[in-house]
Amino acid sequence: MAAGADSCFLGFDFSTQQLKVVAVDGNLEIFHQSSVHFDSELPQFRTQGGVHIHEDKLTVTSPALDLLLEKMRSSRFDFSRVKAISGCAQQHGSVFWKTGARKTLNNLSPQQPLYDLLQECFSVPDAPVWMDSSSFRECEALEESVGGAQTLADITGSRAYERFTGNQIAKIYSWKPKEYSDTERISLISSFAASLFLGDYAPIDYSDGSGMNLMDIFHKQWSPVCLNATAPGLSERLGELTPSTGVLGTVSCYFSERYGFSHNCDVVAFTGDNPGMFFDVLEISPSVSGHHRFDAEGRKVSSFSPDVEIRALVEGQFLAKRFHAQKLGYKIGENSSPFQLKVFKLLLSLWTEVREQVPLISHVKMSNIKTELKNSRVLATGGASSNHDILQVLSDVFDAPVYTIDVPNSTCLGCAYRAAHGPTDTHRLERGSSFSEMLRNTSKPQLAVRPQAGSKEVYAPMLVRFAELEEQILQEMKPL
Repeated sequence: MAAGADSCFLGFDFSTQQLKVVAVDGNLEIFHQSSVHFDSELPQFRTQGGVHIHEDKLTVTSPALDLLLEKMRSSRFDFSRVKAISGCAQQHGSVFWKTGARKTLNNLSPQQPLYDLLQECFSVPDAPVWMDSSSFRECEALEESVGGAQTLADITGSRAYERFTGNQIAKIYSWKPKEYSDTERISLISSFAASLFLGDYAPIDYSDGSGMNLMDIFHKQWSPVCLNATAPGLSERLGELTPSTGVLGTVSCYFSERYGFSHNCDVVAFTGDNPGMFFDVLEISPSVSGHHRFDAEGRKVSSFSPDVEIRALVEGQFLAKRFHAQKLGYKIGENSSPFQLKVFKLLLSLWTEVREQVPLISHVKMSNIKTELKNSRVLATGGASSNHDILQVLSDVFDAPVYTIDVPNSTCLGCAYRAAHGPTDTHRLERGSSFSEMLRNTSKPQLAVRPQAGSKEVYAPMLVRFAELEEQILQEMKPL
């Protein structure tokens, strides 16, 4: 049963290069989409790929919500129909709110755009995003402070990553102590976006918070030892955590008066753009970073030909994901336990160059023996999931069929679904109490590709060799 003919729900995606929105009606059918591309539509900010690249080539964001909502208003979108909103954002990025910013956020004038109103609200104008990998020293210090990489992983779920927010905060504190001292709140980009709609500081949700090297994932609260190792007074600056399904409140008067949102429009917790996956893209990754190339005899080489380089990049990512998943105890194939997760969801967030050049890949066709694993499948999402060549390699590496969901802006759509599920009222009860029940009539995954004949005979030994080479690199990197 629909939530009402006049009801609709918005899902926003604050990604690196653009801001997108999808609107679904009471039957969860898409009826409106819009976007703002930072580089082309906001040239005054001089971003490249949506970010500011500093002299160190490592650091970074830009505003677009005003423009997006104006676009919607120009198209005669009826904001009064919106019952709830939710959203997501690029993960690991941070926003540093200056002391006094909360008062400004609480009293936004509907006569002015957000960009003008928030000009003086940030203590760090260009905050780092996920591309920033300049905090190597802070990572080392964090691991040492808590008792080593394994101890940190036991607490937060992962060793220290340069891109993770906690290490970026530590760098800001170390390099810009005055700016840190003048910061009253630190948001992730997801909670920052939610804060704009609330007119107040929104809490960080469990899912996005788990990618900061700061959260105790077992107790779902900030880890005191990690906070203390990062920066002083950090707990007060981060605020409380919230469930990813939580309703944070209703939209502020600013959005009601400026755009016509209902005062009763709920804001469901915003999260990271990749939280629904069983494995985060940074978590299913090799144990070491860098460029490590080997020839067929296991000798290190400095470079490959372009076609080999592209193939190695694609195959290497998928081998790493399968190897890591199996190390965690997941079984792929016919011997999977009934209690094992049998759908591996992988975010295919490969670089644009790879998506453009991947047709260079020539696939293996060795024998007519087909040994597809019956109980495993891969659900591929993300920008590269529309590339058949990439999906074929993925299927061959996992020796399993690959499924995709043929929907535009799937991240936005997922957020719109979360918005529809969030409000706890009679409309939600009409849909069913569970999220999966609510989605029972929406698009189902479609089979995209199956493994090619002979792929298992190629990739099974390659997986063993991948593990051996990874261990070799790890041993070489150990201090004497």
